Order: sequence, then structure tokens, then C-alpha cells
Amino acid sequence: MLSRTVKISLLVLFFTFALLINTGTGIAEVSVQKTLPETTQLRPLLDATTIPAEKVNKFVQAYLQVWQLISRRESELQAAETELESLRIAQEIETEALAIIEQAGLTNQEYLQLLGLANIDPEFGERVATGLQEAKN
Repeated sequence: MLSRTVKISLLVLFFTFALLINTGTGIAEVSVQKTLPETTQLRPLLDATTIPAEKVNKFVQAYLQVWQLISRRESELQAAETELESLRIAQEIETEALAIIEQAGLTNQEYLQLLGLANIDPEFGERVATGLQEAKN
């Protein structure tokens, strides 16, 4: 099962990154499918069972690099004395993060979808956690 620490870390990184880039996405990209007039069913745009290992590996590598970037620059962002300075630093972080994601071979949307899926789908979360453990070793 996905360890509590890894799951919390994924959530924190997701919310931090989503806030930095102002994507307007919620916890995960979802589409609403009406099944009954009064009922809506949310379903992820991605099917975790069809995501190839190569894409998971790309995501894991990008995730680790983005995590390191945010960890490295977080204190600088928090120490910003003005809103303008804070915005400038956040934009620099965003630019660097987007470059990392693209260099890994993912789009920003794919990255955020995979990140959201790792937080809501236990099996996919396990795949990501395993990849993170392997990458750290």
C-alpha cells in the first residue's frame, strides 16, 4: 500500500505546483459524465491500467526533479519581502518546473494528470511509490 508519507508528499507537491502555475485544475483532471439526471459521476481522464511503465518512469524522474526544485527554492519564496518579489520567484520556479517536465518527455497536462491520478488511484499510486523508491536507491 502507498505509504502515508509518500502520499502526503504527492499531495503537497501537487497543490504547491498547481498553485504555482495557476492551472485551475482541481485534485485531478476529471470529466463529468451524467448517468442519471440528479447524479454525476467523476472519472479520471486517464486509465491507470493502460499507462505504460515508460510513462510512469518519465513521470517519476520529472517528479523527483520538480520536488528538488521546489524544496531548493521554497525558503527563497517564503523569504520574499514583497508580493512582486514573491511573484517573480514563483514564475522562475514555474518556468524551471515546466522545462524539467518537458525534458522528461511529458506535457504539463500529462504531468498534472499523472500526479492527480497517483493521489486518487491506489494501484497507480503504488506504481509511482515503487518508482520513487527505486529511483532513490
